[in-house]
Amino acid sequence: MPDVVRVLVVDDSAYVRKVVTQMLGRSPFIEVIGTARDGQEALERAEDLDPDVITCDLNMPVMDGVAFVRSQMARKPVPILIISIAAGSGEQVLAALDAGAVDFVQKPTALATERLMEMSEELVDKVKAAARAPRRIVVARAPDTVAYIRSGPNAFDIVVIGVSTGGPQGLKRLIPELPADLPVPVAIVMHMPVGYTEMYAQKLNELTPLRVVEAEEAQVVKAGTVYLAPAGRQLSFVREGTEVKTHLDVRPLDTPHRPSVDVLFQSAAEVFGERVLGVVMTGMGSDGRAGAAWIKARGGYILTEAEETCVVYGMPRSVVEAGLSDGAIPLDALASTIVGKL
Repeated sequence: MPDVVRVLVVDDSAYVRKVVTQMLGRSPFIEVIGTARDGQEALERAEDLDPDVITCDLNMPVMDGVAFVRSQMARKPVPILIISIAAGSGEQVLAALDAGAVDFVQKPTALATERLMEMSEELVDKVKAAARAPRRIVVARAPDTVAYIRSGPNAFDIVVIGVSTGGPQGLKRLIPELPADLPVPVAIVMHMPVGYTEMYAQKLNELTPLRVVEAEEAQVVKAGTVYLAPAGRQLSFVREGTEVKTHLDVRPLDTPHRPSVDVLFQSAAEVFGERVLGVVMTGMGSDGRAGAAWIKARGGYILTEAEETCVVYGMPRSVVEAGLSDGAIPLDALASTIVGKL
């Protein structure tokens, strides 16, 4: 990350441009070097100013946020952070992420602009994280690499995955590469706001031979199905006789994220014992480190995404530095590595 992150703020509202500039200005490590009112003006300003990060609204005249992301990525890749309205923008947010945006932050509503200051800390953290994202990762596929393979058939009964910043793009690369006859279920925690996980699961389901669903209460966990934890609920497992079922709860309440990777991983370790393959992918923070320790303590196995393909090397780094990773695998080799271990 540069010593001072140079940011271009793009929004059609003069008030929002002012407030976002004020929020970012609270950090001594961020400097707002310019603003733009729409996507077309943003393209011109980005060419002149060469910012480290761009924050961008979605609903703008002349050129909207999605079109801007596509155009900017075609010209010169820059980490772009979408600032979206909470309601009614899910399709656009996912489209912007598909186009190459690194992450997004939610505005409370279009009208309650006085509440924009509530997102100040999150915005600053995500701008700094976006500045660390390698520009080639935004648009380029990671290089092919030889996967690290562990021998032994039927070693695991479940794959659990934790991911955050860069997750929507990363999972769209990983999950479609898993085969239709995958012999185990997959459960995923991804940090997303309420209202996005169901839509994302539906989009992902269209891209893969596996069945992808937003997890519901008391679903029987079956091979070949991917269960995405719903935003705002913790995903865990309960064993009933020969079956394992999903369980959703707002508790525990003291985790930094809900759903929490740590909660999912710990539950998997308690229910499946040594037959858990955990995967920690790109993301901010350290969610997954404590859960990885639970899996390792029960005899399970942990893979982490390699630094060179992470948008943000936070969550995997925390696992690696704790001595809990059994292998760091680039994104393009992750699916084949997982399959080779089952």
